[in-house]
Amino acid sequence: MSDRGGIFAGDDPFAIAQSWLTEAEAVEPNDPNAIALATVDANGMPNVRMVLLKEIEANAFVFYTNYESSKALEILGSSKAAFVLHSKTLRRQIRVRGLVTKEDGPQADAYYASRSLKSRLGAWASKQSRPLASRASLMAEVAKITATKGPNPPRPEFWGGFRITPVEIEFWADGAFRLHDRFVWRRTSVSDEWTVTRLNP
Repeated sequence: MSDRGGIFAGDDPFAIAQSWLTEAEAVEPNDPNAIALATVDANGMPNVRMVLLKEIEANAFVFYTNYESSKALEILGSSKAAFVLHSKTLRRQIRVRGLVTKEDGPQADAYYASRSLKSRLGAWASKQSRPLASRASLMAEVAKITATKGPNPPRPEFWGGFRITPVEIEFWADGAFRLHDRFVWRRTSVSDEWTVTRLNP
């Protein structure tokens, strides 16, 4: 018999994740949707950085980036990634591991169009992760892009989304005396049913 309830209630981990993120948005002072995204390079060396989680779908998590960046090249090389979303104020975290596919269709176009004009122009101007001579040269590139792309630039082909479809989602909530609550949803493949297990803190 399951002892899950309260903030862990329900059988849908994506609904729980959305609920936790909504609660975090009400109390976190900055970027409640920031996630630490982990990848590995061709030699198996790990890499991690902060990105913004933009959507929680019915079966996946979506973020956006430059496809020529280090993180994107590592993702495209392995088709796998992991992340943790930590809410310091609520003392909770969500850990995800899964398979990654591109989101470079109308959904990516719509998200790109929703960004501020300066952010859209910046996406064109930045050759993300590659060497940069100076801040001045970056701003010169922004000015050049602004002059050539106009007030409604299209989404660059080298910029778009990634969709992480998990095989594992763990929810962690702080407990008294470090006796935390941890539940993990696991499945062998993305088409399998979830199994849910309580873990020792």
